[in-house]
Amino acid sequence: MRKVTLIPGDGIGPEVIDSCVKVIEATGIKIEFERVDAGAGVMEREGTPLPDSVLDSIRRNKVALKGPITTPVASGFRSVNVALRKALDLYVNLRPVRSFKGIESRYENIDIVVVRENTEGLYAGIERYTKRDGSEGETVRIITKKASDRIARFAFEYARREKRRKVTVVHKANIMKITDGIFLESARRISREFPEIEFEDRIIDNMCMQLVVKPELYDVLLTPNLFGDIISDLCAGLVGGLGIAPSANIGDKIAVFEPVHGSAPKYAGLDKVNPTAAILAGVLMLKYMGEKKAADSIEKAITESFKEGKKLTYDLGGDAKTSEFTDYVISKIL
Repeated sequence: MRKVTLIPGDGIGPEVIDSCVKVIEATGIKIEFERVDAGAGVMEREGTPLPDSVLDSIRRNKVALKGPITTPVASGFRSVNVALRKALDLYVNLRPVRSFKGIESRYENIDIVVVRENTEGLYAGIERYTKRDGSEGETVRIITKKASDRIARFAFEYARREKRRKVTVVHKANIMKITDGIFLESARRISREFPEIEFEDRIIDNMCMQLVVKPELYDVLLTPNLFGDIISDLCAGLVGGLGIAPSANIGDKIAVFEPVHGSAPKYAGLDKVNPTAAILAGVLMLKYMGEKKAADSIEKAITESFKEGKKLTYDLGGDAKTSEFTDYVISKIL
């Protein structure tokens, strides 16, 4: 039996991850979930939001399913997500978004995948105060050829494997000529090895406008770390919001799957939030594990549930509870 590390997370995390686990179990596949805890609650008990036991479990099992974890703003501990990605060298952040019939949005037929470099850039965490009184600070932005090459190769290999038509690299090399210049040059060089895939580049500010005006023109977006974080939320907004946006953090041998949205502590325990992003993260996990039949059955059940529109959560215009939506999706699994 395959073992997967399970990290429920903070706030609404345990609820949406529980929904995901129930849906996966309804497919009949055999997975043993090894629960470990990380986040704000653990910080209070153990003095760290990311105990070594969590990393040890993920390294042992190679695959993890994770709920959202609260990151304090401007104070407190650094992001557990960033720490996980760096500790496990999960250099790919894969964030697919697509339109679902029955989900109201301004656009139709959107199918975009953001491939975001996950370990460096402005999220490298190299910061310092430049004045003793704390009135001035600086952040160091790190971009390397090694990291740029491997994320570019992943994007093109993903596009080839999934039969995608185009890769667009997103950058600001007109201003940040050295750092984004390295990233852009890596993408250009790697693209020559994939002549069947169309390649283009867009400056980040123009890319944001293009996604709002004509998103149907875009397919796979290859981005540095911060730009990918921003662009992926924009893309989620094109199809109905973060409630239906999953993500995967992938390295050479280890992967962690999670919803894109945050921990929303004010909704914790209310049986109210939309668990779709977590369930779709589970779909990504199953595909990664080679369980395509189970993944496809869940994806089809989600699609049919949205199309019928009988059990939608509040963010999608309905009044269904988390548990009611979960049970409805399960009823659609063949």
